[in-house]
Amino acid sequence: MVADKPTDSANQKNEKLDVLKSTQTVVKKALDKLGYPNEVYELMKEPVRMMTVRIPVRMDNDQIKIFTGYRAQHNDAVGPTKGGVRFHPNVSEKEVKALSIWMSLKAGIVDLPYGGGKGGIVCDPREMSFRELEGVSRGYVRAISQIVGPTKDIPAPDVFTNSQIMAWMMDEYSRIDEFNNPGFITGKPLVLGGSHGRETATAKGVTICIEEAAKKKGINVEGARVVVQGFGNAGSFLAKFMHDRGAKVIGISDAYGGLHDPDGLDIDYLLDRRDSFGTVTNLFKNTITNEQLLELDCDILVPAAIENQITEDNAHNIKATIVVEAANGPTTLDATRILSERGILLVPDVLASSGGVTVSYFEWVQNNQGYYWTEEEVEEKLHKVIVKGFDNVYRTAETRRVDMRLAAYMVGVRKMAEASRFRGWI
Repeated sequence: MVADKPTDSANQKNEKLDVLKSTQTVVKKALDKLGYPNEVYELMKEPVRMMTVRIPVRMDNDQIKIFTGYRAQHNDAVGPTKGGVRFHPNVSEKEVKALSIWMSLKAGIVDLPYGGGKGGIVCDPREMSFRELEGVSRGYVRAISQIVGPTKDIPAPDVFTNSQIMAWMMDEYSRIDEFNNPGFITGKPLVLGGSHGRETATAKGVTICIEEAAKKKGINVEGARVVVQGFGNAGSFLAKFMHDRGAKVIGISDAYGGLHDPDGLDIDYLLDRRDSFGTVTNLFKNTITNEQLLELDCDILVPAAIENQITEDNAHNIKATIVVEAANGPTTLDATRILSERGILLVPDVLASSGGVTVSYFEWVQNNQGYYWTEEEVEEKLHKVIVKGFDNVYRTAETRRVDMRLAAYMVGVRKMAEASRFRGWI
């Protein structure tokens, strides 16, 4: 039996959902809008360095399993590269490349002295023991140790990685380097040089963006109807922060479905019952689909799950006034255009989720100087950085008459382009 070949329309749809290609498309558009020649795009469309590694780990059944890992370093013209390491069965080289470009953009938007980096290991941590996770974490650091370090490339947590995994990685790097260097990695436990506010940083940054966007649209956050897709680290903290600010969180979801209550959900109750992977809806009988959740009538919609959730197929059905992307790439380019044409204010991922890299930068600074800030100091500094970044992007969107995504990319690429120009690279 011969399998049918994909149709042209199917190929076109897959191309539109290609995260790397769509990222490159907007980077090219931003550089063209700013008047840079094509060679600048040629430099920025791919990481300057991409490493693929093979990691042997002895599993609990005494068998050796080989894991594939990646580390991308997009652009180091401004400074060392920076970005998380994710553990997920669907990690791919193309995804890691795209995410490293996004990290460069985030750093540029909030004016951090970094380029973008990203890493990942193809594995399912939900099916691995504590000892196996430690083995793959340490093996990954051994494999990439020559290209990372506090002045080269600084890893951090990402999907399905946490402070414990960062601690193992820091310990392994310290053994190799023969020097206790906490600045090698961020997102560490406080006792190992972590920063106050790091665990909630992404959600705090999204919350600040929601507050700034609400001001632009004349919406009072207190009493606003909020829907959050995704109840993992960012989504759950965000739901809590919005609830504490008096917003009415009327919908949340996880990978298995969503919960909806037009009078507002009991967020504290749900937080008490979610598991470590952000699952909570399996405890309830009356659920809705993620597709239905996205189309709920609300003031503020926050996609905080996975990519390609708002597409040209459902963008016309989005009823929110503001969409704030807490996840990476949840809205396709066609959907971005549709939302913009409908007057919906979309705060793009490269701006909205920059709180994580900002507080990671704060942690790195504290490690380097050996002096640590209080949680209040961290939050105050974070607020200033995110508000400045939001204002810069919003002003660019208005003066250049472009949507917020293109404006954010324009702000992000400009810093990289100018640093590369002064270095004589272009």
